[in-house]
Amino acid sequence: MPYLGSEETARELKRALSNPNVQSDRLRYRNVILRVIRFMTQGLDMSPLYMEMVKASATVDIVQKKLVYLYMCTYAGLKPDLALLAINTLRKDCADPNPMVRGLALRNMCNLRMPGITEYIQQPVLNGLRDKASYVRRVAVLGCAKMQNLQPDAEIDGAVVNELYSMLRDQDPVVMVNCLRALEEVLKEEGGVVINKPIAHHLLNRLNDLDSWGQSEVLTFLLRYRPRDEDELFDVLNLLDGFLQSGDSGVMAATLRLFLQLAAAHPAVQADALGRGRGPLLAACTAHSRELRFAGLCHVQQVLRSLPAHFAAHYKKFFCSYSEPSYIKFRKMEILVELVNDENVPLVLEELQAYCTDVSPELAQAAIFAVGRIGRTYSERCLGILTGLLGLRQDHITSAVVQTFRDLVWLCPQCSPSVCTAVAGCEDCIQDSEGKQALIWLLGAHGDQISSAPYVLEEYIDGLKTELSPAVRQELLTATVRLFLARPAETQDMLGRLLHYCIEEESDMCVRDRALMCYRLLRCGAEEARRVLGGPTSDPSLGVILGRPDEPLDGWLPHFNTLQPLSSTAAAAARGGAEPTPKSSAEPPPTGAGAGEVVASDSADGGEAFSLTLEPVLSPEAFERHWLRLEPSLTQALPCPGPGSPPESLQAALQLVQIQALAFSRPGAEPWKAYLCTHGRGSLLLAELVRDTAAAADPPGLRLTVKQEPGDERALGGFVSVLRTVLQTVLQTAPADRP
Repeated sequence: MPYLGSEETARELKRALSNPNVQSDRLRYRNVILRVIRFMTQGLDMSPLYMEMVKASATVDIVQKKLVYLYMCTYAGLKPDLALLAINTLRKDCADPNPMVRGLALRNMCNLRMPGITEYIQQPVLNGLRDKASYVRRVAVLGCAKMQNLQPDAEIDGAVVNELYSMLRDQDPVVMVNCLRALEEVLKEEGGVVINKPIAHHLLNRLNDLDSWGQSEVLTFLLRYRPRDEDELFDVLNLLDGFLQSGDSGVMAATLRLFLQLAAAHPAVQADALGRGRGPLLAACTAHSRELRFAGLCHVQQVLRSLPAHFAAHYKKFFCSYSEPSYIKFRKMEILVELVNDENVPLVLEELQAYCTDVSPELAQAAIFAVGRIGRTYSERCLGILTGLLGLRQDHITSAVVQTFRDLVWLCPQCSPSVCTAVAGCEDCIQDSEGKQALIWLLGAHGDQISSAPYVLEEYIDGLKTELSPAVRQELLTATVRLFLARPAETQDMLGRLLHYCIEEESDMCVRDRALMCYRLLRCGAEEARRVLGGPTSDPSLGVILGRPDEPLDGWLPHFNTLQPLSSTAAAAARGGAEPTPKSSAEPPPTGAGAGEVVASDSADGGEAFSLTLEPVLSPEAFERHWLRLEPSLTQALPCPGPGSPPESLQAALQLVQIQALAFSRPGAEPWKAYLCTHGRGSLLLAELVRDTAAAADPPGLRLTVKQEPGDERALGGFVSVLRTVLQTVLQTAPADRP
């Protein structure tokens, strides 16, 4: 919106531009034009001066022409009729003897974003392609792409495409690179520019003539070419060899990516290329520019996924500096965890221990989680550091340490005695919900080893009305029931009060449903409850103790030297579910109905443990879109809960195993339906359950239909196994009544 006072200012400037005395004085005239541009950039509406500014373009002063052209391009969309009057001036300047004027006029003519402009600029652009001045040819080549952008639905002019292909051999290297960019834009609907053998060899031979930006661009286009035989392959690699040591990080990264892709069938050559690229990558990680430093760290993480020890000797390069921003420190700590070995573990832990007391709570927690991840392999060293941090009595530090203890106990059972001794008395220093959940889980799963466990849980139960987090209340329910099964005399009274409150007074339906399920499970007897809730309290197979298999280069090479490694979410997903910073990394699977059986059944075959997750959450509208688009992957009959089973029982059980129930039919409805969704191994799983007692089945069962994207047989089988276990549990507890 223009500022107030624009009209008066515009009238004053219009009088000055029309004044013959001002026009006769070149310096005064230019100063008035400068004022117009200044006010235009400040938001004042200078469009009433369009005619006067067009007249001002008739000059031999290059600076004045640039200013006027900038004005005309800015207001061409608001004054299309007047902008057409400027076309003649621009076309005339396109034939000026001065190549700077020709190029300037052609560039600004192509920047006039207005309907019907293409027919006016087409001929000047074609003339510019054959101009003797390289500057004009550079502008004209890009003008071809701008014309295509102005009319995206227009038919591609074959003559222009052929002309651009022929100009790839232009003597000016910038014209050659601009031709590649223009062809990519013009032919984007057909897959972009085609790189055949003559073009590829010509581009390789011209690399030394280009600047760093041009080299990066050409190397990216060369990814589309595949040598025909071994001799040609090694000729190309020899030409690229010198660029692996380029001082420009962009050229080095582009060369390394192309080198690795071309040498895909020669692992020794790839290893040698990565070794030669180690120095430039480390230089990028210590660059003065923070942005370049962050990009270098992200690409180092990619290389470490295939070669964990590639940078082990240079681990000190990834120690954090006090002046670095947090996002760089987070990345460096993640890399340090990857580089730990028997030789450097004391120094790395000493460095991370210093970060654990940083003034930034997020950074301190991230350092504690990093120590915890190292503790999965070097548990004795790390337990001493973590236990010492509890003595600081800082809320955020204690919370992070308890979360790390929870992970260590789950992944390293030998740590349980030390952890159970250390967590005693921590409840007073934990205020956030994540820390409370971790402590409550420890008290429930290992309450038989913590003497004060019933009394700590009782304090949480007494303050339940002031607890804001539903997740904490749900964890408290499960932990109290598990502790009751281990120490019934001390826990019976507070468990009754907890169930009564959560069933009769709780407003959150997820908490209420879990309380109902726990109550009905206890009604079936202690042995049945112990069988369902007594799942494993640890699973070492999920940790890094057994080692992480090295990922092949093909897994990350397509994303090397792109923006994807710079995304934390994408990088974490590519690493197979690595931890988000600064949250705790290896949360144990949800405890409750069927949780123990699910992990055990899936791990029994010797494969990787299977688990489900609700992230990202799917809305009902998105579920419907996916459901209508996808084809069924599986149709199967499952055991059916009785017709009188309340939906909340099934919903609570599904919630425990990370399956979202989007919709249920009313109890007793025929046919009865339920729609479910979850994620497993990166696959979206959608399910429909249908029960029809009118169908010819005795006894009636549930018909399960599953759709998934992308297809994954292991995820599909794991999901069906989890769902079958949940339905069997609900079927066994269905006769219980509400208290």
